Amino acid sequence: MVGRPHNPPPCGLCTSCVVLKGCRDYLCGFMSQKPQLHTVLSPRLLDIYDVSNSIVVIIDVFRATSTIATALYNGAQSVIPVDSVELCIARGKETGGITAGERDGKVIPGLAYGNSPAEYPRTFIEGKTLVLTTTNGTRLLHMALSKGASEIITGSFPNLSAVCSFLLAQQKNVILGCSAWKDKFNLEDTLFAGAVIERIRDAFTIHCDSSLMASDMYALHKQDMSGFIRKTTHWHRLAAFGLEKDLEYCVTPDQANILPYYQNGELRVR
Repeated sequence: MVGRPHNPPPCGLCTSCVVLKGCRDYLCGFMSQKPQLHTVLSPRLLDIYDVSNSIVVIIDVFRATSTIATALYNGAQSVIPVDSVELCIARGKETGGITAGERDGKVIPGLAYGNSPAEYPRTFIEGKTLVLTTTNGTRLLHMALSKGASEIITGSFPNLSAVCSFLLAQQKNVILGCSAWKDKFNLEDTLFAGAVIERIRDAFTIHCDSSLMASDMYALHKQDMSGFIRKTTHWHRLAAFGLEKDLEYCVTPDQANILPYYQNGELRVR
């Protein structure tokens, strides 16, 4: 047996160096069969990842990806994410869509609506197109596009289960992209990444400290998300505008459980 790796897989009690190498080779071969998952904690870090063969999940819990899921869940025909106010206005005129967006949490002058999920009930948004620009989320989406992302979806707690089901079904590499706040790390996007990882980790190879941190953070606080999330800087920033109800909704799982999928310049339900 010396010089030959075990077959079937070894028990882990081997003492021969040659056999141990066989064990490692076997385990590496087994793990490599799974797709890889990485977590990007800020748009500033996106450049160091190869997204060309990955599904990129755009995460902007407060509030862009929560609003996108909600609008589509309530019957919006599509959401067109754009990265500038000027383009938002132009695409709104071209499509007859509703122009909406925010900068620093406030509605942008010249646009009709803001970035609150509560603004898009079914009675208002059904059958309409929403053209949306935001401080962080739509910007990261266009960064991923420019880097040649294989596929792009958007995720937040209101569509947590739909995101996880899709990623499990596709069996492709995954980048969980946190939109952060003006390139600075934030907790809420990282917590959502951790929630996704907790559900799908067994189907992926995860050698990523960012993912480990996100997963552990979520495990530590998932029983009191509504309490912990109130400590975040973005909560305090947006709560100052009276948006507490928005923020509570944005961390409540599966309130708008559909999958926004980006194709041909717009997000539609997959």
